[in-house]
Amino acid sequence: MFKRKKKEAKIKKPRFQAFRDAYKVTRAEKPWIGAALIAIFLLVLVVGVTLGFIFDHPIYGGFVTLPLAALATMFFFTRVAGSAAYASIEGQIGAGASVLMAIRKGWTTTPAVAVNKQQDMVHRSVGRAGIVLTGEGGFAVRQMVQDEKRKSERYAPGVPVIELFVGDGEGQVPLRKLQKHVTKLPKKLTPHQMREVRARLKAVGGMSLPIPKGPMPKGVKIR
Repeated sequence: MFKRKKKEAKIKKPRFQAFRDAYKVTRAEKPWIGAALIAIFLLVLVVGVTLGFIFDHPIYGGFVTLPLAALATMFFFTRVAGSAAYASIEGQIGAGASVLMAIRKGWTTTPAVAVNKQQDMVHRSVGRAGIVLTGEGGFAVRQMVQDEKRKSERYAPGVPVIELFVGDGEGQVPLRKLQKHVTKLPKKLTPHQMREVRARLKAVGGMSLPIPKGPMPKGVKIR
């Protein structure tokens, strides 16, 4: 019994640590988050208790509403924390790579396979959709993506190469939508072909650059 309790404690500790880190990042970007979470929890609970009084079962109404209040509070926190996590790294060097590397299932990202003096950079991701080249920076990054595209086509001929550019302008993908955009790309390769492409491009490598750290959103969730 005691061994089992220790194992459960070890499992719960990282989850609490991740929640605490996410709360710190969110509070730094949105100082009102604590008051908002308390207000939502109490509001839902009060509504439940009020309905309980109407039907002559206030205790039962509060008991049923308690988990609903907690669920509504966590749902709100998840949504706000997701946007706060993106805002905390937006504008930093390698922000796009940080978002792409948070995609764990089915994708492998090599950050900064190309960088220039203006700190424009290109990241290369490999998945079932093929090779995705993501450019971050100014106008020069488009030529850098083209150069990397030719290199990828040389090492992995016949494999689809998709070009993406991070930003809020026309033809660009906003940082907060980058992860979802990549995971929604249509699958063109079999798992075996994907592994072969990864093996071929592994020798090409990339550059070692600082990547923004912290809890990153995966869809609408925080790791």
